Amino acid sequence: MGKSHPNPIVWIYVALTLFVVLLLSFAPTHHHLRPHRRLKLRSSFAPRGDGGGGGGGHQVPFDPLIADIERRREDREWERAHYNFTHGGGGGGEGDAAPGMESQPEWEEFMDAEDYINDEDRFNVTRRIEELFPKVDVAPADGAITAEELTEWNLAQAQREVMHRTQRDLELHDKNRDGFISFAEYEPPSWAHTFHENNTTNDGMGWWKEAHFNASDVDGDGLLNLTEFNDFLHPADSANPKIIHWLCQEEIRERDQDKDGKLNFQEFFNGLFSLVRAHDEVETTSHETDSSREAPAKKLFSQLDKDKDGLLSADELKPVIGNIHPSEHYYAKQQADYVLSQADTDKDGRLSLKEMIENPYVFYSSIFAEDDYGYHDEFR
Repeated sequence: MGKSHPNPIVWIYVALTLFVVLLLSFAPTHHHLRPHRRLKLRSSFAPRGDGGGGGGGHQVPFDPLIADIERRREDREWERAHYNFTHGGGGGGEGDAAPGMESQPEWEEFMDAEDYINDEDRFNVTRRIEELFPKVDVAPADGAITAEELTEWNLAQAQREVMHRTQRDLELHDKNRDGFISFAEYEPPSWAHTFHENNTTNDGMGWWKEAHFNASDVDGDGLLNLTEFNDFLHPADSANPKIIHWLCQEEIRERDQDKDGKLNFQEFFNGLFSLVRAHDEVETTSHETDSSREAPAKKLFSQLDKDKDGLLSADELKPVIGNIHPSEHYYAKQQADYVLSQADTDKDGRLSLKEMIENPYVFYSSIFAEDDYGYHDEFR
């Protein structure tokens, strides 16, 4: 009787099983911190021939390297807007490239940059956090990052971005190239002209009036240097008392119905109270009626009315002007508080390096985006 031979089907199943095992053993390990996510750069530039200080949004990248990449992209768009503005194009930012600029589509550079930050050999998030941690942990350098340290870090990144945009706007409006801006050189943005044309009260838009310019002119020489021009564009972040006083005067002017230069209670209640209240307080009381809001409004009005004349002057409005015009410090603190709430896993009010590494999406949230097509190894 001859020897029996194994069924060929059995050999096929064995071969397939071995093949699958080999595939799994050699398959690259998925990075456990980056499933279903791809780093994406922001496209936040808003071409503004009006010199309004740059694009919108207050959240700035945690990582200076990401900020630098985005800034370079934004500069290219600004150059296009600058060229169009100075050549009568109105700063639209579209159309032909300026002389000497590359004519390649903007998205090509954009995708190249995204490829860079999604290549872990060139941009490794864990290594970046390890490099940045000691730069944030400075007051004191004790191996843990507090909300205050994170706030100061965020603020420094925001101030660098703001000043960079101010420098660009100065170059745009400095017609005689002397490094200063005169009032004649600065042109109000198009929306200010539209507001003035549609303003039936004929009191103008104080934001772009000469009083605003003069308040920014610390040395009184009739010209704004870079620091003064930055105050002009970003008055909420200014330490110049004349700018703060001007801001308060503008808030009164816009709501002063009887034109006496001050706010009575009704003018305050109808025009400012909702802005003056703390933002978290407003959120928790969003369903209040006017009658239920009146009592806290009267209490706050009385606290601000130092001379008890029943009116609020510009000086009396100063303690709450930061609620009406939040500064970069306010947004930096909000961003820091949010990061702590998400990454502080042991809830001790501080961030360890381990917590930051385990929660990278929190620090790169402005550029993380969900990948609709599942995990792709090339996105590590």
